[in-house]
Amino acid sequence: MEQLNVSLRYAGLLALLGALLYAIGDVLLLAGKFSIDDYPRLKPFVKLLSDAEKMVVFPPHRLITGALLGVFVTPLILAGYWQIYIGRGSSATAWALVTFILFACASIIGTFVHGTFYYLGEYVHVLNQVQDDSQPVIANMISRHRKVLIVTYARVMIFVVIASIIFSVLVAMGKTFFPVWMAAINPITITILWLLLKRILPQIIRERKEGAGFNIAFLLFFACTTATLWNG
Repeated sequence: MEQLNVSLRYAGLLALLGALLYAIGDVLLLAGKFSIDDYPRLKPFVKLLSDAEKMVVFPPHRLITGALLGVFVTPLILAGYWQIYIGRGSSATAWALVTFILFACASIIGTFVHGTFYYLGEYVHVLNQVQDDSQPVIANMISRHRKVLIVTYARVMIFVVIASIIFSVLVAMGKTFFPVWMAAINPITITILWLLLKRILPQIIRERKEGAGFNIAFLLFFACTTATLWNG
């Protein structure tokens, strides 16, 4: 049992590291000061870009680093899902497996979503640089890119929502090694709490954490699962 406890602790710590690095990747891709008045050639495409226009101020090496961080740390996130799977207890094995698969699928698809933001950033740079008669070509590429993001990100959200609900229901029923109060703690409830908290945070903090809310939620979630399972 002690060996299992040690494995759960390491899995939790790896997941915490993964969520932290993933959040940093989000910040590198999406957080920064920007004024559209400084980039008049992007003004006609503000609605299409939907806040992605700020990526024009990020140098390519920042976009690359931000995108690859999320891609490379996904295995660490999967370690956290394994921890949750084991923490469900033997009485909920089938549902634990379903939850693990849903969370894992969300992370795998999410890796693709996160990585493609590098290309979106490059599109924004090119849109600002090409001749006026070439801009519609780039804009059409961005439009297709957005459709792909919507389709894939929707799947991520659906899987996370379902997995979170199953997790909370089983914890509330006392069928896991987690304390019952953990039923109120899952990635969705923490994300909602973060969105509410953002409203009262200073603007400078909101700007520096832009885009990282989802992975901040997972960071806090894994912190709770690790803390509650630490001593078995």
